[in-house]
Amino acid sequence: MAKAKEIETESNGGHSALVDEIAEAIRKRIMSGQIPIGAQMRQAELATELGVSRTPVREALRQLHTSGLIEVVPNRGAIVRVPSPWEVRDAYEVRAELEGLACERAVSRISDTQLEELRAANQSMRDAVAKAKSGGKTDEPPTVQFNDAFHTLIHRVADNEWLTREINDINHAFPRNVSWLVLTDNKRQREENVAEHDRIVDALAAGDAQTARTEMQAHVKNAGEQLARWYEDRSSTVFVG
Repeated sequence: MAKAKEIETESNGGHSALVDEIAEAIRKRIMSGQIPIGAQMRQAELATELGVSRTPVREALRQLHTSGLIEVVPNRGAIVRVPSPWEVRDAYEVRAELEGLACERAVSRISDTQLEELRAANQSMRDAVAKAKSGGKTDEPPTVQFNDAFHTLIHRVADNEWLTREINDINHAFPRNVSWLVLTDNKRQREENVAEHDRIVDALAAGDAQTARTEMQAHVKNAGEQLARWYEDRSSTVFVG
């Protein structure tokens, strides 16, 4: 990151495109799990890694704190926040309604070609699940890419930018790597995710808006419940050490 941009940032009172850029770089590290939940955010290390001074890093951390992604803990400073299980359930309850609406809107807009794209993405996901081995692997599995392609296509077909934006905001509220870590040791749940996608596609293909909406809502709520339970199991131990 250029020093000229940093100087401009400081002269403009702190908030600028550079601060946004740094905040996004840190956010990506958190969302991918490179900086795990409960990890301490050291300004000096981040500044060195990103090639800037502490000033814009400090402003970026403030921005992330405001968004709820990090928090300040006594004697530890800024850390990646561990969401409470009830917060996850509340967020996914809202997301289920939004994704259900997107699915309902997609029924009258989706083409045969797009239906085939959904089927292809889900088949790729099914193949990846069949090949996957449980446990031991912390890298993002290929199923994430296919799952994203499935949901993103439905959002695009729904053709409502406000709706897509709200869904994305909820998705970005929690580290994405945790969502797939939840399924690492649960092949049955991975297979059920694919089966839920099948039911959604079937409803879309049948032109059944109510079933499409209901199936998507159930799919998202199920994912939220799995995520909430994961946090419940780890909330008491994540800060130890």
